[in-house]
Amino acid sequence: MVRATLLGMMRPMDRRPIALIGLMGAGKSAVARLLGERLGASMADLDAMVEAAEGRAVAEIFARAGEEHFRRRESELLTEVLRTGVRVLACGGGIVLDPENRRALREHCRVVWLEVSPAEAARRVSAAGAPAAERPLLAGDGPCERLAALLAARTPLYEETAHLRVDTDGLAPADVVARILAPESPAR
Repeated sequence: MVRATLLGMMRPMDRRPIALIGLMGAGKSAVARLLGERLGASMADLDAMVEAAEGRAVAEIFARAGEEHFRRRESELLTEVLRTGVRVLACGGGIVLDPENRRALREHCRVVWLEVSPAEAARRVSAAGAPAAERPLLAGDGPCERLAALLAARTPLYEETAHLRVDTDGLAPADVVARILAPESPAR
């Protein structure tokens, strides 16, 4: 992927939404909120939308209806959001598992992969204070190892989908927003 900035990708009339992808703990939700504020733009969080539509938390959806059901709802809501004109979108970490989602994001959005190391992601997830039970894909021992396995499996999919990559390790969400919007972004 060529070095670029999101601003450099924007043509004057480019109204495509900015979609954030990446591993859990990358900061997608926090960065999307700040990015929306900074741009004066509407923002949506797909995981929160799935929870609202289902009337229960992601962990409960996984436990009662299964991951396949969750992924189907996630895909339906992605399609809906892309039609509504939302300008900034925080996607769930597994949105890229579906080839149609990857295609839709790549074609209809400016996609930013918020990269995070498994160790940093594990630290952030545990610092957030949410019990492991709220993160069904981290069930079992060793969240760092589990995150490393998820990242290894998803890296080619994130690479295929993203227009821009930003390393978030050690950065606050405001710093990530600044890197996304900087004319000379260190993003790779």
